[in-house]
Amino acid sequence: MSDSQVKSAVRSLEIMEYFRTVKQSRSMSEISTVLNYPQSSTTVLLKTLVSLGYLNFNRTERLYFPTLKLYDLGNWIPSSIFSSELVLDVLQDIHDKTGETVSITTKNDIYVQYNKIIHSVHALRFHVNESELRPLTQSSAGWLLMSTMNDKALDNTIRRANRVTQQEGYRVDITEMMERIRQIREQGYSCTGNLPFQGSGTISVLSPINIHGQPVTIGIGGELQRIKHNFEEYLELLRHGVKRLENNNNFHLPIEIAM
Repeated sequence: MSDSQVKSAVRSLEIMEYFRTVKQSRSMSEISTVLNYPQSSTTVLLKTLVSLGYLNFNRTERLYFPTLKLYDLGNWIPSSIFSSELVLDVLQDIHDKTGETVSITTKNDIYVQYNKIIHSVHALRFHVNESELRPLTQSSAGWLLMSTMNDKALDNTIRRANRVTQQEGYRVDITEMMERIRQIREQGYSCTGNLPFQGSGTISVLSPINIHGQPVTIGIGGELQRIKHNFEEYLELLRHGVKRLENNNNFHLPIEIAM
C-alpha cells in the first residue's frame, strides 16, 4: 500500500471522527480548515466517501453529513462487545449515584482504550473521548490492566510505553512501576491523583468480564478532592457493580495473572 493510500485511509477515519464530534453538517472548506487538509485532496476524499454511500452531499447548501450506512457499518459492535445490557446498566447506576464520569476500559496493546464513557454532571469535571487511547502507564485503569500481566510481560510493556511517551515527565521508572503494580494486585483496585489530568482523581476495579480476551476495568473519575472525600463510597459502588456482573452467567471471567 502506498503512502498516499495510507494517508487517505487515515484522513477518511479522521473525517468520520470529526463528524462524531460536531454532530452537524459541514462544508468542504470547514472540514479542510479544521483538519488542516489541502482543499484539493479534501474535495477528492469527500467525493469518494459520497460515492461509497458513507456521506450525503447537499448540493444546494454544499454541505456534507454522514449517512446511515456509516451507522450500519458498526452498529453490531456494542452487542458483540457487551453481550448483556447489564454491563451498561451497572455503568449507568454508578453514574446516577455519583454524578461522576464512569468508564469501561480495556487493553489495546500498550494502551488503555476507553470503550464506554458516561460523562460527569458536576461543574468541575475532566473530559475523555470514547475510543481514546492512552499509554497504560498514564492512568489508573492502565495500571490495573497491567496488573493482569506476568512480570516479564509487564516489564516489556512498560518499556514500550515509555518509548511512545514523548512528553517530558511522563516516562516512568520501571522498578517503581512494577512495585506499584504488585501493590495493586494485593489490594484489588487502583487509584490515582493528578493523572491523567492535574487535579483529577480516578478509582478503578477489574470487572468479571473480558472483551475478546482482554481484561476490562470499570472506573470512576472526577475532581481530586471530591474523589478523595467519597473514596470509600465510590469504591464500594464499583465493587457492588462487579458483584452484579459476577452473578450473571453470560460473562467470561477475567484473564488470570500468569506468574
